[in-house]
Amino acid sequence: MKLLELIADFEGLDDEEKLELLVELSDDLPPLSNGRTGSQAESCRVQECQTPVYLWVDVVAGRVRLEADVPKKSPTVRGLVTLMVQGLEDASPEEVAGIPDDVVGYLGLQKALGMQRQQGFRGVIARIKREVRKLADAAN
Repeated sequence: MKLLELIADFEGLDDEEKLELLVELSDDLPPLSNGRTGSQAESCRVQECQTPVYLWVDVVAGRVRLEADVPKKSPTVRGLVTLMVQGLEDASPEEVAGIPDDVVGYLGLQKALGMQRQQGFRGVIARIKREVRKLADAAN
């Protein structure tokens, strides 16, 4: 699972450098596959996020696939979501179940991110875990 490697990139950075790294990550959010558009998929919207975050969660052959749509005008949130999309690519459902609910704490961003962003990001993580669990259970 690549998430641990990505989190390690934040170690030793000050808050400003961490935010800069998130902005850089925001440029790496993969485009949506054909037929998926955020504005047309209200059921995929993460309601806990003030920023419009649309998230598609799939489990294919026992491996997690995530896609997301986040406006480019929200680079911090987009960077956080990119971290999860890239970090959980090809993870197993068991690995996803084991990720911490508070990734912000592991990134050391508690002071740099407002409470609303932290809660929104926890909502993203909760949604990923819930959807992966539901899909994995349905496959068994």
